[in-house]
Amino acid sequence: MAESIVQVEHLRKEFKDTVAVADVSFEIHRGEIVGLLGANGAGKTTTIQVLLGLTTPTAGRIRIFGQDFESHRVEILQRCNFSSAYTGLPSNLKVWENLLIFAKLYQVKNHRQKTDELLELLEISHLRRQITGTLSSGESTRVNLCKALLNDPELLLLDEPTASLDPNIADKVRKLLRRVQRERGITMIYTSHNMRDVEEICDRVLFLNKGQIIAEGTPQQVIDQFQQKSLEDVFIQVARSGDLLVEEEK
Repeated sequence: MAESIVQVEHLRKEFKDTVAVADVSFEIHRGEIVGLLGANGAGKTTTIQVLLGLTTPTAGRIRIFGQDFESHRVEILQRCNFSSAYTGLPSNLKVWENLLIFAKLYQVKNHRQKTDELLELLEISHLRRQITGTLSSGESTRVNLCKALLNDPELLLLDEPTASLDPNIADKVRKLLRRVQRERGITMIYTSHNMRDVEEICDRVLFLNKGQIIAEGTPQQVIDQFQQKSLEDVFIQVARSGDLLVEEEK
């Protein structure tokens, strides 16, 4: 059994009268890419925010790298990173300037060499001197991934990394992530509404609905469990009849 990297036990998060995450428990092992799926409002974004320390859970326990998250937040987050299609870097700076700032923040040793290696890996060396705000969606995504890999994270959280990308660039990003995972052994938590992404890249998936996990397993196991032809069909079924599915689980 591979080493456990993330352990979440009975996570709950309330915002006044709203329960964003009701009762979520899961475990992720080293080197896995795990998809966190669900329609808008299912609780996946709140779960990610809790794992990043951006919001405090109402109840539950989180252990990352075998350490209690609440007690060892700083040490844990130094070994993690995050990339989102919806979080942009300062648009008025050149690409190399943005990466330099984050390299300094992350205290990256030999940061120039590290930046050069990542720009080449992501096939964006030619963008080094370009103003970040002028980049296309695909270019911005790869620059964000470059930023997220600067500190050699052991755990990488990805929020819709292929959103707004055309099929060609999305395919390149998926293959790139798989390559990075194989070469560096990075554990990834991956959210997406693109079920093709998930089927191609994720080892396991966790389907959330109204703050609870209603299905988990390999993409094919979840497809078989719902007796559907694809994850997209599963997603539609969950989105349209999630209440019934939660009741069945109970």
